[in-house]
Amino acid sequence: MRATASVLHLDLDAFFASVEQRDKPSLAGKPVIVGGVGGRGVVATASYEARVFGVHSAMSTSQARHLAPHAAYLVGRFSAYRESSRIVMALLGELSPLVEPVSIDEAYADLAVGGQATSPAALTELVERLRREITERTEGLHASVGVGSSKFIAKLASEAAKPDGSRIVEPGQELDFIAPLNVRAIPGIGPATTEKLGRLGIQTVAQLREASRHELVRELGQAVGQHVHDIAFARDDRPVAPRGEAKSISVEDTFEEDITQRSVIAEVIAKDARLVAARLTRAGLFARTITLKVRMADFSTVSRSRTLLGATDRPERIADVAQGLAAALNPRAGVRLVGVGVSNFTQAAQEELFETNDAEPAAGTLVSRDEPAPPVTVRRAGAGYLPGMDVEHEQWGRGWVWGSGHGVVTVRFEQRGGPVGPVRSFKLDDPLLHPVEPLPLPFAVPEDDEAEQRGPGWARQVHDLGSTAPGPAV
Repeated sequence: MRATASVLHLDLDAFFASVEQRDKPSLAGKPVIVGGVGGRGVVATASYEARVFGVHSAMSTSQARHLAPHAAYLVGRFSAYRESSRIVMALLGELSPLVEPVSIDEAYADLAVGGQATSPAALTELVERLRREITERTEGLHASVGVGSSKFIAKLASEAAKPDGSRIVEPGQELDFIAPLNVRAIPGIGPATTEKLGRLGIQTVAQLREASRHELVRELGQAVGQHVHDIAFARDDRPVAPRGEAKSISVEDTFEEDITQRSVIAEVIAKDARLVAARLTRAGLFARTITLKVRMADFSTVSRSRTLLGATDRPERIADVAQGLAAALNPRAGVRLVGVGVSNFTQAAQEELFETNDAEPAAGTLVSRDEPAPPVTVRRAGAGYLPGMDVEHEQWGRGWVWGSGHGVVTVRFEQRGGPVGPVRSFKLDDPLLHPVEPLPLPFAVPEDDEAEQRGPGWARQVHDLGSTAPGPAV
């Protein structure tokens, strides 16, 4: 933990859904869900309007449709997300040479290394200018920002600021800030650990602080016990450091009692596959290799992998491969742990991203309480148009796919910054209609120049206007 509040954490609010609401004027202020649009799909991001109905990331699309039938269900447009992400990361690069991206919509920045002043007044001005500049350069996106003396505190501060806010935790305020928080707020504490702490009567960080290190190590194990004891006192010395690309993503489940039923293992694999797929989608990645890890009752560990001919982020595909790898195992001796992982990443899918079939709900239909639903349409695999994708008609101009199937594609003709547009339907093979790339942003950062680009220098402009915060060397 530092002597100054010089670690900044930024999180773009409901990122994927916010990009869709920005680029599609008719969706502004309405529930939007991005992810797999079929019955076996998974939610990647839900707008705050959709979260009111209980929809959240990693939830199955079928459950989301049950909770929010009036929402817009769209597939991801990762080129649009990456473009906005690059703009934001370049902005952080103007503050400090040390920026640590956590995912496509989240990052840390070391303000001390960037030479930024860390007085409360200077930090308040810097954070508000950063948030305004993000909204301007991305043409409407919002970020929650936290600043603290460690990555742990900065992360919790940005969480407390959501949505679209900021929070600065000054040195000396850390313990009071985290004391009332639920123990689930601590990184590394999941449902199983929360349950164990609950049996000890510990629900908050303040109560956790009252427990002895010995007691926590005895109940949780050496590594976890030591970690939660230290973090309860805000002890976190992790540096902000640029990270290379992730090598793998995995989820593991350790059971309180050994599992012997294949059906239970299959359920765990399906759940873990959904979580892994959601993290892949969040990062804008696709995986070629799928791995199953199983630890038996005697603590022997088996790890099996399969490399696909293509690359996928589909939870059903990940689950199917993992289930196949599990088929050769005999669980009757008892299974202590099951894990599903993916690796060998690429940024392009090499198979169909999302599929639906005739038994699934209409793909991409948007229904509001004061607007009639469009004709019920179902997209067949290979039809070419997915709900939410950008298209252009030589007569009507740019728009996005509202729904498609049965030889018809329905398009709403509107674009970022314009008015709500009309809806028109066309034959699927209409020669005047074709897919296009998302409309570029004026402040777009070229992908190959991402590490070099620093934009027009908003941080330097702060210095030029007489701020006590010196800008980074340029």
